[in-house]
Amino acid sequence: FPYPTLFRSSQSRYSSTGCHLCDVAIDQINSVKSDSNFNLEIKLIDNNADLEKKYGEQVPVILIDDQPHDYWRVDLNRFTSAINS
Repeated sequence: FPYPTLFRSSQSRYSSTGCHLCDVAIDQINSVKSDSNFNLEIKLIDNNADLEKKYGEQVPVILIDDQPHDYWRVDLNRFTSAINS
């Protein structure tokens, strides 16, 4: 079954209160988890220079089977279509 990954940052570069978009993305993805067969892996990019360089300004980044799917926000219809295809 598909393997989505969400890369997130615990601190936004533009906010000291954390990554609000990451929390919203996680909630959205979890809202369809019971209807679809997938496991969500959440990885922090903090303190990982390679991931911060690659994804730092784009978090949250959603990958499905290690391929980029969404940045910043989740298109839930597109996400569920991809997961269920």
